[in-house]
Amino acid sequence: MNAPNASGWKPGTPVEGHNAMSGPDTATGNRALMLEEPLLFEIGHAETTGVDLPEPQAGANRLGGFDRKDPIGLPGLSEPETVRHYTRLSRQNYAIDLGLFPLGSCTMKHNPRLNEKVARMPGFADVHPLQPVDTVRGALEVINELAHWLIELTGMQGVAMSPKAGAHGELCGILCIRAALEARGDAREVILVPESAHGTNPATAAFAGYRVEDIPANSDGRVDLEALKARLGPDVAGVMITNPNTCGLFERDMKAISDAVHEAGGFVYCDGANFNAIVGKVRPGDLGVDAMHINLHKTFSTPHGGGGPGSGPVVLSEALCPYGPLPFTARTKDGVVHLVEEENAAEFDHTKAFGRMTAFHGQMGMFTRALAYILSHGADGLKQVSEDAVLNANYILRSLEDVLDAPFGHSGPCMHEALFSDKGFADDVSTLDLAKALIDEGYHPMTMYFPLVVHGAMLVEPTETESKAALDQFILALRSVAERAIAGDETLKAAPYYAPRQRLDETQAARKPVLAWNDANLT
Repeated sequence: MNAPNASGWKPGTPVEGHNAMSGPDTATGNRALMLEEPLLFEIGHAETTGVDLPEPQAGANRLGGFDRKDPIGLPGLSEPETVRHYTRLSRQNYAIDLGLFPLGSCTMKHNPRLNEKVARMPGFADVHPLQPVDTVRGALEVINELAHWLIELTGMQGVAMSPKAGAHGELCGILCIRAALEARGDAREVILVPESAHGTNPATAAFAGYRVEDIPANSDGRVDLEALKARLGPDVAGVMITNPNTCGLFERDMKAISDAVHEAGGFVYCDGANFNAIVGKVRPGDLGVDAMHINLHKTFSTPHGGGGPGSGPVVLSEALCPYGPLPFTARTKDGVVHLVEEENAAEFDHTKAFGRMTAFHGQMGMFTRALAYILSHGADGLKQVSEDAVLNANYILRSLEDVLDAPFGHSGPCMHEALFSDKGFADDVSTLDLAKALIDEGYHPMTMYFPLVVHGAMLVEPTETESKAALDQFILALRSVAERAIAGDETLKAAPYYAPRQRLDETQAARKPVLAWNDANLT
């Protein structure tokens, strides 16, 4: 007789939620090399341990009253059990090392292993932010060198390196704008945000204390310049504009927008999350931008996904540079790079800083990777990066526009991402159905239902690191699923068929998440 495991499941019994539609059930729940893997708590027991540890010697308690009152409750596993558990889980995780990762506006591209090697060099990998400055001169040189190239690539005056992500960088830029306005006694209270901007833009402006107003898009998917000009006035602090925007289009009127905003006394913040599409080709400073964050974990290929690590340096115009946050690096006439903090800010003529974004000076691991990427590519290589990213996106757009609706295909070439809608799908088939079916084809789905200005949106960013052969295979898969959606193929409603699990109740998972293990989970 088959005995149940810790969760009560017995071999030979179909696993609840397991996808068995593509073949007969198996005794183990495994499906060939796709292994059924329970939770750690279902494998081991809290009463056992996988290793032998010596009894701790009695000593003074240094926990200050914070010592644990209850058992930790973690299961005891042997080393092979632990390794197998996480290896099996890793096989169920889609990654850029497995294939094309088409998430739009996320630039999930290959990370060169050279960058990883540099980041692991002694002196970088183990640097600590609390080390004395004299012991991290090399690290400060790297930060300063990267800052130099970010300024060069954007045509700006200065850069704040400390923000830890894109949205963090947005906040930094908006706080610089607020500080500049307050310095001149200008109490403006409105930030204009176009419909085609990233969703974090209005949230950032609101968090900084501004009232947000929308600016509509025109029929080409770009900012309506006349509507923007009509709204400008003495209460407008600035505009937050994403360029290229979330429709995958370059804002052709960017310079005119900047000129109009400046004439009205405001500032221009550019969301630089899509800098990957224009790096080496366009300098935002030449377009009148006052502040722009750069996602190092997107444009310069540092690790992306899983919530981090990220980095969002903010380049600043001459008008905003005096208000940039501390700390930052600066080189003196003797050639030495210094870390500018509160105590030496006056020495470097930086007494108007709005404050600090973080305790320390940024993400060292991201800095080393990004600088390695920039220096290994050079000016011509970075230019080719953006050219290839745009070429690949347009190849996908034009290869699929006969079967998928491209709402802005009439607007000319797209930039780094191709945007499609669900127009033409059978009435009972949704974008979600198409995305789930794409999993069966071996691909992580593209970004769905974003941007919000397009119904049933599908945003595809192939990046510059994919070959034509890889794109052709993805196009073949997406075309096949799209044709089924148009034909009203009922089997789409139950996809995916070949994944370890079928459709989960995502709404229930979001509203009632189970975040801790207890014995009640077994029932």
